[in-house]
Amino acid sequence: MDEAAYELVSPPARKADILFVCDHASNRVPEAYGTLGLEEGQFAAHIAYDIGAAQVTRALAAAYGAPAVLAKWSRLLIDLNRGADDPTLVMKLSDGRIIPGNRDADGAEVEKRLELYYRPYHAAIAEEISRLREDGVVPTIISMHSFTPVWKDFKRPWHVGVLWDKDGRLARPLMAALARAGFTVGDNEPYKGELENDCMYVHGTGNGLPHVLIEIRQDLIATPQAATAFARQLKPIIDEALAQMGPPAIRYTRSLPASEGAPPMDEKTRTELEAAAFRRLVAHLRTRTDVQNIDLMNLAGFCRNCLGDWYREAAAEKGIALDKDQAREIVYGMPPAEWKKRYQTEASAEQKAAFERASSSEAVGKK
Repeated sequence: MDEAAYELVSPPARKADILFVCDHASNRVPEAYGTLGLEEGQFAAHIAYDIGAAQVTRALAAAYGAPAVLAKWSRLLIDLNRGADDPTLVMKLSDGRIIPGNRDADGAEVEKRLELYYRPYHAAIAEEISRLREDGVVPTIISMHSFTPVWKDFKRPWHVGVLWDKDGRLARPLMAALARAGFTVGDNEPYKGELENDCMYVHGTGNGLPHVLIEIRQDLIATPQAATAFARQLKPIIDEALAQMGPPAIRYTRSLPASEGAPPMDEKTRTELEAAAFRRLVAHLRTRTDVQNIDLMNLAGFCRNCLGDWYREAAAEKGIALDKDQAREIVYGMPPAEWKKRYQTEASAEQKAAFERASSSEAVGKK
């Protein structure tokens, strides 16, 4: 019995810096859950999975020579495109149907599903991103979904929907390329792309990576043959959008208050920024022949603030936005205001005089 939470598609040799994901790829349920109390036929409907999305994902991954992570189990078991605290994570009612196997799911049962099926899926995506970053790649994440042609008597006019939040680097050129190819395109239709803690929010927005979620109308990809053909149509359109986007870079589009610290970064990016800030410090100290005349306290304070500023400059060069307090918090190890409250004391007259002399020397050296 295979209880793996996800399917990983790995190309023999990676040819593109893209990671494909498919959150609603499968309509299967682990054996222990039976049919969740539903009739077998209901697992062929959209409530169980995104029809055709898995086939499109596999076809695109093969065409690009790119990795893909696909869900192994039905969204009826647990919805991988929701935050772990989202009330719709385990649906008790879907499209007017009661899900008997979910109706009595308590906190312990939800936690069990999180541990067995949800966290391993997201860990697999995070691991693929980390592996690509270790190779020096800033990957683009493309999430594949599908939607029903009709919803509550409304005939949806779009062939393809492009969902995005604050980062439109890929979404905007993709919508334009789709329109040029003759498709009717939904801009954040039929759903919105700003659901906090959904899959793209966590792995795309949270990592500052270019990303987009593509929704395809299900009647266009209802058979494996149709899905494969649609993927062939889609690839040159994605190629065009990627070319217009330009080289991928890390760019955080949701600013965080200073009290929350700096945006999350992968280890490779953090190391690169620390190295860049250190190089700036070395270059600066080589020009400061008077550094021996600055007492240790003044030197330490000077280094902390300058390192924060240089870290911020290095981050900006990589497209990562940090404000002054966020950058200094990285150096101080806590918010600067908290550090001052704990440790800073009034400088002595001698310390102030030494600092003034050092500042004057630096100003003269810059003239």
